[in-house]
This record gives sequence, structure tokens and C-alpha cells, in this order.
Amino acid sequence: MGDFAFTNGGLVAAIVASLTVRISLHKSSREGFGQILGTAIGAGTALASVTLFGFGAVTVGVTVVMCSVAARALHLGEVASINVPVTALIVIGPGISENNAENRMISTLIGAGIAIIFSYFAHPKTPAGRTIDQIASLGNKAAKLLGVMSEGVAAGFTQEEAGNWLATARLLIEEVPRVRAQALEARTYAKWFPTAEKDEAEDLYSRGVAIEHTVVQVRTIARTLFDSAVEGGIPDSTQRKIAEALSAASFAISSDIDELLSDANAGENPQLTADMRMVGAELVDLLINESPQDDQDQIARSMSLVTNLDRIADSLDQTSPALHEVDTPDVPKGEKVLALSPLEQGREWRKRIRRVLPRGLRKYL
Repeated sequence: MGDFAFTNGGLVAAIVASLTVRISLHKSSREGFGQILGTAIGAGTALASVTLFGFGAVTVGVTVVMCSVAARALHLGEVASINVPVTALIVIGPGISENNAENRMISTLIGAGIAIIFSYFAHPKTPAGRTIDQIASLGNKAAKLLGVMSEGVAAGFTQEEAGNWLATARLLIEEVPRVRAQALEARTYAKWFPTAEKDEAEDLYSRGVAIEHTVVQVRTIARTLFDSAVEGGIPDSTQRKIAEALSAASFAISSDIDELLSDANAGENPQLTADMRMVGAELVDLLINESPQDDQDQIARSMSLVTNLDRIADSLDQTSPALHEVDTPDVPKGEKVLALSPLEQGREWRKRIRRVLPRGLRKYL
């Protein structure tokens, strides 16, 4: 299509399409907008530099500096920021004209448009479906780790085993940003795409936050068990009950994931965490009764395990205020086309202009 528009337009369109296409329509649209915006600014900057300074080494240097200043002033994200100087340096050259810049803009529009259209078929599942898959994958890994720790505590574990559990839990934490980004994409996608269900996306977003909190507690449990191993291990009197509590938590997480996979619209089931809470209460009673005989530091660590398990139960039930009353970080600014929205940028420039104006003129702005 690019070659049909004008000579050699297909190469630029193909490059832009390959850089723009992503696994989802939402991500491809964001990437395509960044390509178009960066191309427009870069081509305009190159034309302005050549018009003012002619062609030469000075022009290249001035163009790069002007592109950096423009990207910084507009708070462009990484996608558009990188594309600005690249486009300018490609466009700039002997014989540059407005037609060259215009042709590149058209090629970019063609490539980005094709990428956005075909991205709809790039993955068989919707953003909501991919969110379910990622939540399920991370939840099952957390449940499996809790099961392994339960068996280890019941049989008696070494410091090396506890260290392996902690290392595995840290790897689970590294998967949290990916799940969060996918849940945010599903929620954003549902706001502007007519076939998406907004209620389902909001519920999946809440489940994504819940699984994030759950994985954090699993890592804390692994760290507590490691510290216990360093200090001599868990007392024999509470070993079996702690293993039961960890096993109950593992089962509750697995059951919650199974319900999510069978019916994404299913609500929370408090019965899944009832056994987990009951075993935790029994562990507290046992720890209180055994406290005079056992090491006080180990008793305190075991008590903290009960707190972690309660937080996992609250996350699975989605009853914890931390899930709903605390804002979750949005997509990192570097991944956005514009790090600041146009409204925010307008307010920021207004403040800057007011600071340099005489006092008598500030009331008009």
C-alpha cells in the first residue's frame, strides 16, 4: 500500500508496521500513536533546521538538540521520544523537501494503521482472557510453593531448602508488574471498546490486585521460614500445625483460581478461606499454650505467619481495605505515549508563564 501511494513508500510503511504491531489492539494503538506523533515532530524539526541553517554537520547537531528539547517539553514517553530524533535523522539529508517529510508521514500512517488492524488478530484471546490466564498462572505458582513449604515444614526443613523457597518467592514477585499491566490494559480496553464488558474488567483488575497482595505474603512467609531455619528451626510442638495452615492456604488459592477459570464472573466464595482461617486460629491457640516452653523469637515468627495467612484470606475474599482504598500504580510513565496528559501539560505551562509575567498581568492568566 505504501508503494501504491508513492515511490519507495512501502519500505517505510513496512518498518513502521513491524515496530508498531503488538499482541493486542490496545497496545498497538498506543504504539502507533507514538510512532505517528514522533514522526510528525521529528520531520517538522528536521525541516525547520535545514530551513534555518542549511545542510551540514551543524544542522545535524542542532536537529538532535531540538528533538531532545521538544520531547522533553512535551513529556513524551519512550516510544515517541525515541522516534523523534530517529525520524529527524532519516528525513534530513541533501535535497530534503516538504514532500519528503509529507511522504514519510503518510508512510508512517499507512504502516501504523495496518499494524493496528492486524493486531486484532494477533492473539486469540481478549485482554480480559489474557488477564485471567496471567492471574491463574501466578496464583497456581504461589499455591504450589505454599504446598512445597507445607511438606517441608511437616518433614523438617534445612536452611538450604528454606533458601530455595525464598528464591522462588522472589521470582514470583518479579511477575507481578506483568500481571498488573495486563489488568490495567483489560480495564482500559473495556472503557473504549464496545464489545468488552466493563464490569468483568473491573473485577479482573481487583483480582489482579488481590493476587499481587497474595504473592507478597507468600514471599514474606518464605522469608520467615528462612529466618526460622537460621535460628535453629521451628519448634516440634508447632511444626505440624504450621504445615496444616500452609497446606490450607495452598488449597484455598488453588480453589479460587479454579473458580476463576471455570467462571470469570463468579464472585468471591468465603467458604474457600473458612478452613484456612480456622486452622490459623487453632495455630494461635497452640502458640499461646506453648509459649512458656518454646523460644520466644520463634514463637513471634510463627505468630507472624498467622498474620500473613489472614492477609491471604482477606485478599482471596477481597475484604481487605488495602485492595479497594489504596490507589494502585498506573502504567509507568515511560510506557505511555505522553507521560503527562495534555491537560496536565497545559496547567504546568500556565504556571510557568504566570511566574515570569508581571504581577499586574497574572490575573488574566
